[in-house]
Amino acid sequence: MHDFRFTIPYGLLLLCGGVIGYAKKGSTASLTGGAGTGLLLILAGYLSLQAYHKRKNSYFALILELSMPHFSNWESGETIRKKKERELITWNQFGFSGLC
Repeated sequence: MHDFRFTIPYGLLLLCGGVIGYAKKGSTASLTGGAGTGLLLILAGYLSLQAYHKRKNSYFALILELSMPHFSNWESGETIRKKKERELITWNQFGFSGLC
């Protein structure tokens, strides 16, 4: 299975989530976090798709695809920590979502 088949739809999902979060709550953090991460993942998927058509590998796209979910999870963890919410969210859950 090729990575761009998951990266582009996931990027679109993050982009839509960021825009919806901004539209509903006016949260610029949601817009920059969701839409920014989504656009970078869409870009990585596009680069990977173009490399696939040329029958080559795009290592830049691969590094971008692997690093963006981890950055997004770290950013979410920092937001939760700063708000001091009392929900129990373990780092294992963040790590697992970064593998997907």
